Amino acid sequence: MTTIARFRIPLIVLLFLLLPFAGCSSNGRHSSDDDAAYSFRGTSSRTFPVPSAIKDNVIFWRNVYGKWGRDKLAIHDDEYMRVIYEVAKLPASGLEHFMRARKAHYKRRLADLEAKVRVGLPPAKHERALYNKLVRAGGKRAIYGASNRVRTQRGIREHFRRGLAISGRYDKKFRQIFRSQGLPGDLAYLPHVESSFQAHARSPVGAAGMWQFMRGTGKLYMTVNGTIDERLDPVTAAEGAARYLGDSYRKLLSWPLAITSYNHGRGGMERAKAIHGNNIGTIVRKYKGSRFKFSSRNFYAQFVAAREVASHPRRYFPEGVDYQPPMSEDRLVLRHSMLASWVARHYGVSTYRLASMNKHWKKSARQGWTYLPSGTTVWLPDGALRRVTSAPKPMPVMLTKAERRSKAKPKSVAAKKVHVVKPNETLYRVSVTYQVSLDELRRLNSMGPNDTNIRPGQQLRVSG
Repeated sequence: MTTIARFRIPLIVLLFLLLPFAGCSSNGRHSSDDDAAYSFRGTSSRTFPVPSAIKDNVIFWRNVYGKWGRDKLAIHDDEYMRVIYEVAKLPASGLEHFMRARKAHYKRRLADLEAKVRVGLPPAKHERALYNKLVRAGGKRAIYGASNRVRTQRGIREHFRRGLAISGRYDKKFRQIFRSQGLPGDLAYLPHVESSFQAHARSPVGAAGMWQFMRGTGKLYMTVNGTIDERLDPVTAAEGAARYLGDSYRKLLSWPLAITSYNHGRGGMERAKAIHGNNIGTIVRKYKGSRFKFSSRNFYAQFVAAREVASHPRRYFPEGVDYQPPMSEDRLVLRHSMLASWVARHYGVSTYRLASMNKHWKKSARQGWTYLPSGTTVWLPDGALRRVTSAPKPMPVMLTKAERRSKAKPKSVAAKKVHVVKPNETLYRVSVTYQVSLDELRRLNSMGPNDTNIRPGQQLRVSG
């Protein structure tokens, strides 16, 4: 549902709007006015609105993802995103030197222009284009400090296309997870911004996995310890992302702010909202939080741009995208702690193959030095759960000498009919653990048809 009003459009204008948006010529002239004319129908929606204040940001990132390849370098203003000084073709060698030189070139020119404007001198003929660019974007005040706002950005069209191909494996599963939590399915596009769907991506500041959770935040929503790092399991991390985003939305009551909090933090966005309200455009333009820098200001615009490009692959990738088939592996959630070899033996799979399918297991778990804790996800070959319908039994208890002398017997664990909810556990995770549908789980516990609220310590019936 678009937020743009419907009106009658002359045929010639309609044909123009349907053309792919224009870009930048090699001489640096940027056709941002043409880009701005490109219809936002489908990009903006009631759930994910695009206020006019960030429209230029969305257009910029749309070009980065769907138009500019790795051989293109955009030199631009990092605040007024429609101001693109040049889109240069990168040389085959000496990239770093070239990038530094082009950036320095524009910093010098802009510093000279600002010095003239400050003393009331008119710009020289060769400075007029720069002057007009900045004034059109933000008035005369945009000239001040422009030399300190010069930024470079390489295109990633090829990289985005590869991520789009990988997304075919996960998109259906991710949407199922978000919708099971009552959240918009299009949040499944977020890994395009975070990692380009690279399952083992790591950032310089310590974020890991397709969903780029920091270790501290990851511990709040999944298992991250010396044996298991579920940040590296795309599906389990997606469940964590759904819980985080759901919590953020309930606090902020705005999807643009909730999405931005994924980068800037929930507390930071609560402070921004307290000052500027819940309009993301106003926050991007006016909020001056100490950590609200370029990445946070642009995070929501990047998401909207990625959503636009990913949802219209033929428009941006006419050469086609070779999507990976949807994942078909079986998911087992352990009810008891056990060794990986014990699971492998039960399902007739080699421990090596099992370890290769479960990259979130650390070396100690893969090599059998430590037990996989209960609640751990185990991915099995497709059909394993149909072929072997029973779950792995608890491993035999290793008795101490005192227990053996007293002829103590290992404790037997009966099949559970009641599950006690753990902290941060979701109804979806319980349904996966016990292989019970969400509808059946709700029925067994007299819950509403869309109810997902459970609390730690709550007892849930998991079988009739």
